[in-house]
Amino acid sequence: MTQHRRGPVVGMLAVVAVALTACAGLPTTGDVTVGLAREDVGLPPDISQIAAEPLEGASPEQIVEGFLDAALTPTDGWQIAREFLSPELAETWRPSAGVTIDEGAAGREFNAEVVGEVDTAEKGDVRVLLDQIARVDEDGAYTELSGDESVASFQVARNGNGEWRITAAADGIVLDAEAFTQVFRKYSLQFYDQTWTRLVADVRWLPRRPQIATTLTQSLLEGAPSDWLAPAVRSAFPSDVSLVRDAVPISEDKVATVELTPSALSLEATQLARMRTQLEETLRSAGVSEVRLTVNGSDLNAGQAAIQSAVPEPGSVVLTDSQFGTYLGDEITPYAGISEGILKLAPSVVAVDMAVDNQRAAVQLDTGAVWTVADGRVDQLDARAGLLKPSMDPYGYTWTVPSSAPQALVAWEPNVTQVDVANAFSEASSISQLRVGPDGVRVAAVATVGGQRWIISAAIVRDENQVPVELGPTQMLAQLDGEALALSWVGDDSLSVLVNSDNSPAVLRQDVGGPGASAAAPEGAQMLSGGRMATSVRILNAEGVLFAQRGTTWQTGRADVLVLGTHAGQ
Repeated sequence: MTQHRRGPVVGMLAVVAVALTACAGLPTTGDVTVGLAREDVGLPPDISQIAAEPLEGASPEQIVEGFLDAALTPTDGWQIAREFLSPELAETWRPSAGVTIDEGAAGREFNAEVVGEVDTAEKGDVRVLLDQIARVDEDGAYTELSGDESVASFQVARNGNGEWRITAAADGIVLDAEAFTQVFRKYSLQFYDQTWTRLVADVRWLPRRPQIATTLTQSLLEGAPSDWLAPAVRSAFPSDVSLVRDAVPISEDKVATVELTPSALSLEATQLARMRTQLEETLRSAGVSEVRLTVNGSDLNAGQAAIQSAVPEPGSVVLTDSQFGTYLGDEITPYAGISEGILKLAPSVVAVDMAVDNQRAAVQLDTGAVWTVADGRVDQLDARAGLLKPSMDPYGYTWTVPSSAPQALVAWEPNVTQVDVANAFSEASSISQLRVGPDGVRVAAVATVGGQRWIISAAIVRDENQVPVELGPTQMLAQLDGEALALSWVGDDSLSVLVNSDNSPAVLRQDVGGPGASAAAPEGAQMLSGGRMATSVRILNAEGVLFAQRGTTWQTGRADVLVLGTHAGQ
């Protein structure tokens, strides 16, 4: 048996800008033969790495190592990777079956066993020990793991030329965390909420390839929402409607023509409009500005569905000794019917969340109790011990939960009626942060699960009157090493988490269905608010100084802020 950790890369990896014209990429399902050249829709060319082909005389470990390295080059269906395989396996191997993501290629440990003497052996086995941190399934759904070691097993044999080739391997590819985002890109399939008025992002990771518009269309029409989102969302596309062929041509003016099966002819105008809007929003990240639905070449003249648009960036919610309101520019603008009431409570206010329409505020006092302020009225909602900061949703509900009882989640109606939310975070033993998303369909939290601190999410299931009924299954997003001081939404599919680890504050930008990235936070950071973009994130430190991120640095603003509040959906 031979054993070694990864050494120098077999051959050279050259970084090149790939000219994305008519060359084929890897289909995630089926045989895609025609698609969109990315340059035709004004997107920048992707940067790919060209892996080395097998070297003459390479050992079994080197062949397996070269095969893993070749996952960096998805061109022509990972053709270079197939050269490390026997002809029989090369025909059946499915790289699109999924991705194993490990900590780093340098940490891989290779163990080889051959039958007989090394120089004369004809067959053998190679095992690779990986520090796996995440996986992506065949549908592109990303799941973070707790960092357990895993083993990838390969069988090898000499070919007719005496060269070692892989004869048995699992479907899928292996990439380290850094290489993953070079080979794959984040896209969002869009699904409707139960009211058909809001679109909800379902993040998927797909190979960077020219035919991505075709792949996204196939995923939307033929696939399904992620399991954790499925209880609260739906698609406008019926199951008997599909693409006629595996191609979505794009015109020079960025219009995608989507040829559907004849069953679409029987659909009503409302459903066709919803289908077009859902697909149009899904394809925007592929550079598409408009979608035309056709049957047998004839335009179905689908309209556009009315959906809730993103709330304009409202500015920061701040409380000082003498003012409460929206901080924009150099001014604090008060909220009618709210600011006066909150200022009366100012010395004891520790958290404020404003409703979407700025007509109501949820306030937590230093006693831990949660109150609402609206139209000059102040009403107590919840006085349970150990409550987290309140979170309002787009429908006007205020969500509260005790830190020691994640399952005791409550949503309060504006009239102070209590609604118990069933099936809340059943796996969690405690919870430290809670924020309802901008669509009112997803809720994010930081909770302790299995003795580990995790960022988690779940879908909110509502009845026909939009009353929250229960939460769907818990989705584990990312494990945290330190204490979460604050949590906020950034855009539709990302979170910002203020983390304190060994007295070193950091801001973690975490995709809801993808990897995260950390950056240093200002010293003494205590509060955080999000917004539509990463540049909207604000941080308040212990001295009352407000910070805004500008590139890689934090710019100081006001220095007299007592509380940095949030808006519903942040």
